[in-house]
Amino acid sequence: MYVSRTSLSRITLTVPANVLALGAVSLITDVSSEMITAVLPFYLVLSLGLTPLAFGLVDGLYFGVTALVRLAAGHAADRWQRRKLVAGLGYGLSAVCRLGLLAAGGSAALIGAVVAADRTGKGIRTAPRDALISLSAEPGRLGQAFGVHRAMDTVGAMLGPLAAFAVLHLTGAYDTVFVVSFAIAALGVLVLVLYVRDHRDTVPGPPSIRPALALLRERRWRRLCLLACGLGLVTLSDPFVYLLMQKQGGIEAAYLPLLPLATAAVYLALAVPLGRLADRAGRTPVFVAGHLTLVLVYALLAGAGPYWPVPVLLGVFYAATDGVLMAAAGPLLPAELRTSGLALLQTGQAVARMVSSVLYGAAWSFTGHVPGLVAMGAGVLVSLALWRKATR
Repeated sequence: MYVSRTSLSRITLTVPANVLALGAVSLITDVSSEMITAVLPFYLVLSLGLTPLAFGLVDGLYFGVTALVRLAAGHAADRWQRRKLVAGLGYGLSAVCRLGLLAAGGSAALIGAVVAADRTGKGIRTAPRDALISLSAEPGRLGQAFGVHRAMDTVGAMLGPLAAFAVLHLTGAYDTVFVVSFAIAALGVLVLVLYVRDHRDTVPGPPSIRPALALLRERRWRRLCLLACGLGLVTLSDPFVYLLMQKQGGIEAAYLPLLPLATAAVYLALAVPLGRLADRAGRTPVFVAGHLTLVLVYALLAGAGPYWPVPVLLGVFYAATDGVLMAAAGPLLPAELRTSGLALLQTGQAVARMVSSVLYGAAWSFTGHVPGLVAMGAGVLVSLALWRKATR
């Protein structure tokens, strides 16, 4: 997809500097994190010999640990009006965990513990970061603001696997990947400290977490949270998608870290256009269309292929849903509870994705990979029908 320099400049001028700074932090951090994500699933399954069920437990841990800290971190950010500080702590913890992988060696248990700590860092930083984005942009341009942020984030997601591939090609050592990843993550923390501005409300945050939980009494917010969690429950994680592609397509292990590149490239090309489309045409139609592409991904993986469109369709799915959901959720929340409310939504999604990974890993181990995909595809369609009905 071609974007002219004039169009790109126009988009950049309408996006607040704070959003661009947060995008730069996410870009750098994603280079670091995707270096690890690109090699870790295949290292665990192909080198250490984990079964699909065991990998499902590790992958579920990847999502589930974030659920333990998201709400608490979101409340702390709102309560003390220190969204930048809380986000910085999360970014810093994840950076240190890159070195933890060096100490873990070939122990799956230790690697799982480091992954848990790394995901704790992600759980701490995500809601404060998204709250800063939503508080830095005009309500009518939130889709574009989140689209720009997610596009910058995705540049990092593209560069990370390439960096991992290059390091492994030159050195053949996973330890070197971990060291380089740490250095890049540390740079991301430095950019956050130097260039991101905090947003402090005139109204102090709540003294307890109860007001955030009380948001669920509001019908529109409760409905949004429940439907988002339902869709999270039937969303297959990226590592499982790529493992299925490797299993079905017989891709050589040396090229496995490159599989996420097509996904990231499509996400990068479509994040901003789909975010702007959601602002103009409505966020629900874009969100629903994105999930229909996920159903097509399941159909291709459950059938005989072709498999090459899968990473492309996965990129469309993320571009149409990730930032669009946050843009739809932000305006439903009062400013003083913006971080806590988004953390509540993300906590529910994290728990749902954890359960999804564990259940699919078990289904693959005991019944094969197809029945689980069929069930998840049907679940997406049912959830979308409920979503459309609820938003009429």
